[in-house]
Amino acid sequence: MFKGSFPALVTPFKNGELDLDTLKKLVEWHIGEGSHGLVPVGTTGESPTLTHKEHETVVEEVVRAAAGRIPVIAGAGSNNTLEAIRFMQHAHKVGADAALVVTPYYNKPTQGGMIAHFTALHDCCDLPIVIYNIPGRSAVDMMPDTMGQLAKLPRIVGVKDATGDLARVCAQRLTCGKEFVQISGEDATAHGFNAQGGVGVISVTANVAPKLVAQVQEATLAGDYATALELQDRLMPLHRAIFTEPGLVGVKYAMSRLGLCSEEVRTPLVGLSDPVKALVEDGMRHAGLIN
Repeated sequence: MFKGSFPALVTPFKNGELDLDTLKKLVEWHIGEGSHGLVPVGTTGESPTLTHKEHETVVEEVVRAAAGRIPVIAGAGSNNTLEAIRFMQHAHKVGADAALVVTPYYNKPTQGGMIAHFTALHDCCDLPIVIYNIPGRSAVDMMPDTMGQLAKLPRIVGVKDATGDLARVCAQRLTCGKEFVQISGEDATAHGFNAQGGVGVISVTANVAPKLVAQVQEATLAGDYATALELQDRLMPLHRAIFTEPGLVGVKYAMSRLGLCSEEVRTPLVGLSDPVKALVEDGMRHAGLIN
């Protein structure tokens, strides 16, 4: 259903407001560069600091700009089930292809609480759901057995796995089935994730290097891991540099160096420190993005 490289799309700002003209240009650029889909208003899209209206506007504009050419998986997560239902129903209404829903953060629900949360979202509309499991941010970890229970629901179709544990892919194949879509949420190990049974990546780095990240995915899905590894060698310094400070800040700076968008972020995030800017630029040179 969903395979390949899905940039976790940044939300461009101009003087503190949404820059929708640039957002539309980014959608066109990603399609031209070979991205296989887009994920607006995830954490990389600064969802924690968007208003509800802004969140919904970004989803609607990305869906409209993509115009069915590539799938759009709309960020719809919240630790408030009612709020997530609102985002799910809006994404469904405007024509998104699926919703990305993070495990509830801060509340620290039990495994049973997560089952209740995702079941309510599954039942609220007909939009497919990709679970986003990122224990480092949400402080809860959805176990493979729990995911297996949820995978029995017809519209819970996959997972964005950011645990960093490549053995999870194998465990989830056993509990969720081989057709359950497993997508990496970690750029640095995405090629190895596919060797374990994954089929894609929701990528931060793909915001600035979409063609290279898409080529890594295409190589792994064709079974050509030698080519994938060569490409990953080009990307690895950039992956590491981007995540030295919060990834969306690093990738917005990299994008600003290419003239793609402003490096502007919303507080409590701030711009990159000068030493990390130098690391990002070194990574871009290594990847062949700048001279």
